[in-house]
Amino acid sequence: MILKHAAPALLGLSLISTSAQALDLNALSDAEKAEFGAQVREYLLENPEVIIEAITILEERNAATQEQADRDLVASNADELFNDGYSWVGGNPDGDITLVEFMDYRCGYCRRAVPEVASLLAEDGNIRLVIKEFPILGDASVLSSRFAVATKHVAGDDAYKQVHDALMEFSGEPSEVTLRRISDGLGLDSDAIIAAMDSNQVTEEITRTRELAQRMQITGTPSFVLGTEMLRGFLPADQMQQIADGVRAEQG
Repeated sequence: MILKHAAPALLGLSLISTSAQALDLNALSDAEKAEFGAQVREYLLENPEVIIEAITILEERNAATQEQADRDLVASNADELFNDGYSWVGGNPDGDITLVEFMDYRCGYCRRAVPEVASLLAEDGNIRLVIKEFPILGDASVLSSRFAVATKHVAGDDAYKQVHDALMEFSGEPSEVTLRRISDGLGLDSDAIIAAMDSNQVTEEITRTRELAQRMQITGTPSFVLGTEMLRGFLPADQMQQIADGVRAEQG
């Protein structure tokens, strides 16, 4: 019967190339459908690598679709990502590529990313860094971010970076007492910073970043944008360098 010879070919087409025209199953009788189903099952049991191949192709297609969707998100939110006018900028401010980091001070992977990002910036030398305060791990995270942002408003970018680094290393529970201790240790005006933490300006900055993250479909930290690429999660410096090199190659 023709079904016996068509089953393997049809299966390959349907699983790998998803050809809808290979065979009209609705035209088959119930008996023919049952026979065809049995032949498909037999073929899969004898050739399980076909399933793996089909799954691999599907995953590759899904990954490509997600990658393009992420690139579209980056393009449509480029101004807010790279030049929002309030986020701290470091690395090489005149670098040919920008790395944007969405971070939370209570996030263990964000802390693991600190030396990796530092290594990337030092080794490459031509990457601009933008830090986005994105506190998502509870009230302690929000308190820490408010303190960091308030420091930037009161004492400037250099003081912000000092506080940012201190909070990334801080292992205790943030409170007014512990935050004052951090700012006092850095020689900053603790009273002014604490007073600014609940200001509308600080609230607006954190809110805008949260809204941007929602538009970017970012739900975890750390999350990065490197040039045109979204990096959802922690990556070591060497892998980020490879991505940066690829972005530069595409840009010519």
